[in-house]
Amino acid sequence: MEFTFQVLENTRKIFKEIIETNSLAELNKIPNGFNNNIIWNIGHIVVTEQLLAYKLSGLESSLSDEMINNYRKDSKPNGDVSQGEVDEIKGLLTSTLEKTKEDYYDDVFEKYNAYTVSTTGNTLSNIDEALQFAAIHEGLHYGYVLALLKAIKN
Repeated sequence: MEFTFQVLENTRKIFKEIIETNSLAELNKIPNGFNNNIIWNIGHIVVTEQLLAYKLSGLESSLSDEMINNYRKDSKPNGDVSQGEVDEIKGLLTSTLEKTKEDYYDDVFEKYNAYTVSTTGNTLSNIDEALQFAAIHEGLHYGYVLALLKAIKN
């Protein structure tokens, strides 16, 4: 699983850099033809990893219910996000993954409730599969963020 964690850590560093190199207005902008924005995609990958790892293992996520509801699957941006919330998401990119990695190696994820993901149709049946899928999911959203950046910058 070390490779999967490396991929997740590297992807999260890229997302952090995107936050740091774009203005609040750019992070919030929803270009024509899109239904969300950069910061929603970044918040979404944080929430999704937590739900796939913790909720499906019957454990509590460290995220607030508000954060989960704002960025979970089938949600959409509901207005501009403040700089404070952007800073919170930026911090969560690192802190949540560090905690997941620590808990993984401490064998905290003892059970897992199987879940079929809508993206690929695969059924996740354990924490290893959940984290591997999280890496794929974050890659998909990185591609979407790149498309958003292209649309915003042109």
